[in-house]
Amino acid sequence: MIKKFIDRLFAKKPKVDAVVPGVRVEVGKEVHGIDATLVDERAVKVVTTLAEAGFEAYIVGGAVRDLIVGLRPKDFDVATNATPEEVKGLFRRGCRAFIIGRRFRIVHVVFGHGPRAEVIEVSTFRAMLDAATADQVTGNEKTSRRELADRGQSSHVVDAEGRVLRDNVWGPQVDDAARRDFTVNAMYYDPVKEIVVDYHGGIQDAKKKLLRMIGDPVARYREDPVRIIRAVRFAAKLGFEIEAHSRAPIKEMAALLDNVPQSRTFDEMIKLLQTGHALASIVELKKLGLHRGVFPVLDVALDEAQAHDGREKFVRAALADTDARVEAGKPVAPSFMLAAMLWHDVLEGWTKRQADGTSTFPALQDAIDAAFDARIGDISGRGKLAVDMREIWMLQPRLERRSPSSAATLLEQPRFRAGLDFLRLRGEVGEADATLAAWWEQVYAASDDERHRLLDALREPRVPRRVKKASPARSEPVVAGEPEPSMGAHTPAGATERAETESDDDSAEGTADAAGAPARKRRRRRRKPAGSGGAGESGTPSGEGHGSGDAGA
Repeated sequence: MIKKFIDRLFAKKPKVDAVVPGVRVEVGKEVHGIDATLVDERAVKVVTTLAEAGFEAYIVGGAVRDLIVGLRPKDFDVATNATPEEVKGLFRRGCRAFIIGRRFRIVHVVFGHGPRAEVIEVSTFRAMLDAATADQVTGNEKTSRRELADRGQSSHVVDAEGRVLRDNVWGPQVDDAARRDFTVNAMYYDPVKEIVVDYHGGIQDAKKKLLRMIGDPVARYREDPVRIIRAVRFAAKLGFEIEAHSRAPIKEMAALLDNVPQSRTFDEMIKLLQTGHALASIVELKKLGLHRGVFPVLDVALDEAQAHDGREKFVRAALADTDARVEAGKPVAPSFMLAAMLWHDVLEGWTKRQADGTSTFPALQDAIDAAFDARIGDISGRGKLAVDMREIWMLQPRLERRSPSSAATLLEQPRFRAGLDFLRLRGEVGEADATLAAWWEQVYAASDDERHRLLDALREPRVPRRVKKASPARSEPVVAGEPEPSMGAHTPAGATERAETESDDDSAEGTADAAGAPARKRRRRRRKPAGSGGAGESGTPSGEGHGSGDAGA
């Protein structure tokens, strides 16, 4: 007892228990019951190509698990005893192959091109090594990148906590099975012979809907703390129960997630929320005490202390909507979920800046920048993800206006559909007028004629304003024979006949300027040749200011 206390006090690294190798069991179709029609033909082609070249090859991991429980896998991975270089050399016709990764070297075999391209990930069987024999860096993956790079071609490196940072030592299939995380992920399926190779009772656990760690859970979580998040994701996605021995150390070991790079935990959070069981994942996180402190973005979204502002209600509505889309086979975008989670941070900052006198779009842009800096950090620079979030938010005030002059432009925006779905969710929780989303849905689905009718219904008839005639008194004499200039002769139509539509701060200010000095402008125009006056001289006509302002936003 005292020894354990001293070890914990001085952070002494515990001894890593070796995983007991399993026993190879070949299970036939009559037992595993896999429906071969659910297997991707490209994965079968990869396995067949490797087998014909004299190598062992199997569909492996989560795909086999899903097939056994009757699900169609989203992704297919292949494991083989061929090295990455040997795998790459076999795929040159009809597809492309690339060796990727440094931490774990694998091959991506790509079929097709563009957005419809499909990737089959091929990994080489890896040896099960003792962390005590590996090269060790002093810090962790965050703090020891330079030291890790200095290891050069070293194939097995761990950090001070025993986490595996590099693992490229090839070995037999029995070792490859032992180094995988859960028994249900350590099965190998041969689609040609239709047999499943099972070393650790994975088929039995899958049929019992049980998630069980291979080997000592404490040692396995220490090797890779992300396995904690994976346990939650699989339990929520599959409706499995985490086995008691595997569940027990999770809360204590969760602190190790602090050593995992933010980008990796961020990616795991996105996977967690895109399983089609996002709400169930939240419930599972709470059961394990992981709903606070693991994902900063999720923290703010589910902060009970701020539940009064409606953010938790809104986020739950967004997650339920995402689950429904997954169930219906529709695509889901991580940008939409993240935009929902951070919306109330943006909304709060936007409202405050407008109250301080900042106009609509600059206030919203500043609030978005502040939310990115405070909640996501370097993730905000991850290209398209941040751009899509920003566009969804920037569409909200434009959709609320229902301006007939800008509706056609909005409908052509790449993120219009996502922005409209976002507005619909806001309407469902009472943050926006629910009829707005219904109207835009109607416009979006309408024929051209019907769309024109809906937009024309918003237009108000133009009512020209009577312009007061100028005083006969003049500051300079009228040239003999020159006709008396009139106000309407040189003033643009936009200054004398202005539509009664909404206007932003800039257009309103331009109108005031034009109205404030009519005599000065009249004299200036009188000296110019006829037709030289332009519409831009008297301010931006109502409606055009919105177009330019929106584009700038």
